[in-house]
Amino acid sequence: MITIKEMTSKKGMKAFVKFPFELYKNNKYWVPPIIKEELESFNKKKNPVFKHANARFFVAIKNNKIVGRVAAIINTIEINEQQLKKMRFGWFDFIDDYEVSKLLLDKVAEIGDQHKLDFMEGPVGFSNLDKVGVLTEGFDHIGTMITWYNHPYYKNHFEKLGFKVEKEYLENKFPFKNVKPEFFEKICNLIKKRYQLRELNFTKTKDIFPYVDEMFDLFNSSYASLESFVPISDIQKEYFKKKYISFINPEYIKFVVDKNNKIIAFAITMPSFSTALQKANGKLFPFGLFHLLNAKKNSKDIIFYLIGVHPDYQNKGVTAIIFEEYYKTFKERGIENCIRTPELATNNAIAALWKNFNPEIYKKRCTYRKAL
Repeated sequence: MITIKEMTSKKGMKAFVKFPFELYKNNKYWVPPIIKEELESFNKKKNPVFKHANARFFVAIKNNKIVGRVAAIINTIEINEQQLKKMRFGWFDFIDDYEVSKLLLDKVAEIGDQHKLDFMEGPVGFSNLDKVGVLTEGFDHIGTMITWYNHPYYKNHFEKLGFKVEKEYLENKFPFKNVKPEFFEKICNLIKKRYQLRELNFTKTKDIFPYVDEMFDLFNSSYASLESFVPISDIQKEYFKKKYISFINPEYIKFVVDKNNKIIAFAITMPSFSTALQKANGKLFPFGLFHLLNAKKNSKDIIFYLIGVHPDYQNKGVTAIIFEEYYKTFKERGIENCIRTPELATNNAIAALWKNFNPEIYKKRCTYRKAL
């Protein structure tokens, strides 16, 4: 017999977070989170996303053992301001047992019905900066710290339970040697002169902080047209500033500013922490922090996390300035591989942006939808 239990206590939430450690034990492609950080992201007192989102956390139990989990999420901005009656669900993991996956998703649907929502979609997080999608291709490639990994059978469960593909995402990578500076060097100088722009580079994290709020404002405006976009609130800016910016290499953050020193484009990359997180196995101490700091300093793989251009400057070649600056930084650091985060398959503009680097699609993922 399988029972569904809501996790609310500290002990229960820790069990919720640790379930994948058992499910993916000895899997060389799964990248574990840091348990403490994952718990903090679910803590309503610490994560400001709960100012406009509600979440409940459930596990499936069989023979006194956790065999599945799911987070049921309602984003009130999405519902009240965007009139999108969507029930979100994420952090969805389960053994290969259809009764387990069905009961967990039935619980999500029950909550959606109680709030008179129209449909459910997942796996997704609280916002657009969270992980997204079920992996459908590329199971034999190591994950990243900003994506979910899953077993191949997940896809079969969604299909059998009547879910339909809602959005498709592609993950690309290319060796740094594919980056030929002649593609952007000349246009970079032309664009800077034509629009009176200049690059902004950093060597110290403290010098970035005065620009971070403006960067997130630009993120909101440049991504607003994408499907299911939920803007970052002011209180979330402070949270992300403390959680992420201080840990990213300052030289891996690039801005482009106009003649008035206003940011019109930005990009954030980060070293790949995948192998370091596998070695840490969920814990910062005693050795996890050492592995992460070593990766920050020495990783030869980088992840393109975010890139945004102000709507007034889109399709004007501004990204050539960003690529020029990254080329100089990555060449000096001896970077070997460039990895991109999941991007909507329908985002033709982003595909055009990278085409000169001959990227390889090495993973595919999607979210699933079902009417309530």
